[in-house]
Amino acid sequence: MTFAPFTAKTPETIARELRTDVNAGLSAREAQTRLDADGPNTVALVQTSGWQIFFRQFRSPFVWLLVAAAGIAVFLGEVIDGGMILLFVAINAFLGWYQEWKSAHTLTSLKTYLEARARVRRGGHDVDVPSRDLVVGDMVMLEAGDRVPADIRLTLTAAFSVDESALSGESVPVDKQPHALREPAADIYRASNMAFEGTTVVAGHAQGVVVATGARTAFGEAAKLSVETHRESTFEKGIARFSAFILRQVLITIVIVFVVNLILDRGGTSSGDLFIFSVALAVSVIPEALPTVMTFSLSRGAMRLAKRKVVVKRLAAIEDLGSIEVLCSDKTGTLTENILAVANVFGNDPREVLRHAAMAVTYTGRDQHPKDPFDAAICDALSADERRANHALTRPANLPFDPARRRNSYLVVDGQTRMLVVRGAIESILPCIARMSERERERLLTWAANEGRLGRRTIMIAAKRFTGSTYGPEDESHGLHIVGALAFTDPIKPTTRETVRRAEQLGVRIKVLTGDSREVAGAVAFEVGLVEDPSHVMTGDEFEALSTQGQHTAAHTVHVFARVTPQQKHRIIQLLSESVEVGFLGEGINDAPALKAAGVAIVVQGASDVAREAADIVLLKQGLDVIVDGIKEGREVFANTVKYIQATLTSNFGNFYALAIATLFIDYLPMLPLQILLLNLLSDFPMIAIAADRVDHGELTRPRHYDVSRLVLIATVLGLVSTVFDFLYFAIFQPMGPQVLQTNWFIGSIVTELVLIYSIRTKLPFWRSQRPSGVLIVLSVVAAVFAVAIPFLPWTANVFGFMPPTPMHLAIIFGLAAAYFVMTEIVKLTYMRFVGAKIK
Repeated sequence: MTFAPFTAKTPETIARELRTDVNAGLSAREAQTRLDADGPNTVALVQTSGWQIFFRQFRSPFVWLLVAAAGIAVFLGEVIDGGMILLFVAINAFLGWYQEWKSAHTLTSLKTYLEARARVRRGGHDVDVPSRDLVVGDMVMLEAGDRVPADIRLTLTAAFSVDESALSGESVPVDKQPHALREPAADIYRASNMAFEGTTVVAGHAQGVVVATGARTAFGEAAKLSVETHRESTFEKGIARFSAFILRQVLITIVIVFVVNLILDRGGTSSGDLFIFSVALAVSVIPEALPTVMTFSLSRGAMRLAKRKVVVKRLAAIEDLGSIEVLCSDKTGTLTENILAVANVFGNDPREVLRHAAMAVTYTGRDQHPKDPFDAAICDALSADERRANHALTRPANLPFDPARRRNSYLVVDGQTRMLVVRGAIESILPCIARMSERERERLLTWAANEGRLGRRTIMIAAKRFTGSTYGPEDESHGLHIVGALAFTDPIKPTTRETVRRAEQLGVRIKVLTGDSREVAGAVAFEVGLVEDPSHVMTGDEFEALSTQGQHTAAHTVHVFARVTPQQKHRIIQLLSESVEVGFLGEGINDAPALKAAGVAIVVQGASDVAREAADIVLLKQGLDVIVDGIKEGREVFANTVKYIQATLTSNFGNFYALAIATLFIDYLPMLPLQILLLNLLSDFPMIAIAADRVDHGELTRPRHYDVSRLVLIATVLGLVSTVFDFLYFAIFQPMGPQVLQTNWFIGSIVTELVLIYSIRTKLPFWRSQRPSGVLIVLSVVAAVFAVAIPFLPWTANVFGFMPPTPMHLAIIFGLAAAYFVMTEIVKLTYMRFVGAKIK
């Protein structure tokens, strides 16, 4: 860490090393020289352009396989068929580009870019400069509400506290002080004299010297690790494996069919026609509508998620979301509300304790809510009448919170009564109490210990009558009487417990990776049901001390990690990703590396720019519940995609086997190349509607992945059934002549593929499954009507080489299709019972 050495050095030593002046700062000339040498104080984020999004649609090897098939079809003179394949590719590319571009545009519109500025001392004068112009050695002034513009070693503080949740995960503001530490702080949460870029000043004011800018800040290091981390999604890996299988199948098909028929030369078919037939047969194996089916499914999922306030940046991430086995989440703002609330009150009169605590609240204006989260929580616990009465009090003097005293105080005037109210850490106020029985003291300490085990912060409130108009720290140190004490918590989101339970039902394990303390992380995890004991927590230091094997084991067995650095989060995600699919939900700068390493990166709307750039999905509404909804959506997309793959491979394999073998028994082509391509395109038409099909509940209960061997196995088994019925068509119609065989086999192939959809769309008996979508039913009927009508229309019959079938032929075709559906159901259910159950 760049900042670490500076935490153990005095301001004077640092000023000498950085050649600056604590009082006057750098000269304007020296600042410009350093800016020219070191570059601007910025962190480069990767921006994605519309063209990059467009070309991203063509990364899948499957798309190029389709382009090659279209090229072959055009080369062979089948311009219409080649054009139809390219149309499928174009539709897929446009829909994918439009959805992802629209999401990126939505995110851009969420940002409001204002040039950040910083107050610095240059040449003895305080001036405002753009934050990007800060250099190492600059003296910077900070006050409440400022965003810290660089890594700054504090040299002077006054009641100064910083919200570091975006960087460290700490859920409450961190008090800062200017003194040198005994040893360098290796971690952000130990650096009590540093203010880090990207954090926000909550209270007080401070002055400090810039020790790191741009990529050398803690913010920059997190961003660098994010940019350097690359991932290949589950979706991309699955499609790549499937594409490789199809490519091998195509090449083998061309060679075998062509060579075998040449060896068995029967003289009825020229080698040229045979080659065209072989290529058409090979192309028929390619499920060319797959990209379109997937894009329709993903776009439909993206639109449904958008209604739940979820923006999908990378369309394929929806399907990746469904494959998640482990969901890692930061605690602050995801499991909890990221606001403090009063959880418990110690005292005889809780309302009186709250009223006295509110007397020491710091207001920035009469009608404004306090900025300090503890003050805000106290005010929220008051009634409307109590808040009005508290505003009406006069506060002529106060001593702000000081990390050394660990308390703050106010002189309060209420009518004729003047009272000194002191509020702070229990151990800092107890010695100042005038009279307190040992029993009451023990009761207070026991209460505080119990609240601490629950991960809650506690403060004590004491008071005394005061006659003066001003006071000093010594007046706080004696004569106080105890009013009570308050315990604060970051409340659990109302939906979190139910969401954790639903995630378990979906087979998803949730892990917490947070920069917060062990006690707080353990208490939250216990409350939501992630651990059985609040002590079951591992810190980042403990994880770092383990061997490589020990880290592997801990990553999988430990459910809660506390005080973890961005590098440790990144390491845990990497280890998990070696064997399971991981999603990560975060929001801070410290989460960016882990987001980039995860299979699915999810952030909330208010996330840092670095985290948002690394994300696949952005939640406009915080909470795990919408992620669990997204997991179900992703599994629906996966289920429908697999339906299409199984249906098209089964029918294509069946036709392929039958047509290839049929060429060995006749001296003409059993189906013309143009007829094969028409069959393939027409049967794919209703299959696109699978994207909107309903999914059985059983398909959503656990993560699923593309298993090429399993897909091929069931497609081969059911494909053999299809082949048997193709041979029945062949046996019945072959004696009637080439044109009769080709026409009726074409119609029969279309009808059997359509009925196959209704069997293979569910693992259950078809009558127990979810009802098919209306679109699927309508398109199936339309495709069947077209298949029957084409041979009867003179123009299409002439172009494709068909002849009108007789009523008897049509009765045979539809009768065999009905028998095929029954047999497919029997084989499917048998397969699922004896084979499918073993490979789940």
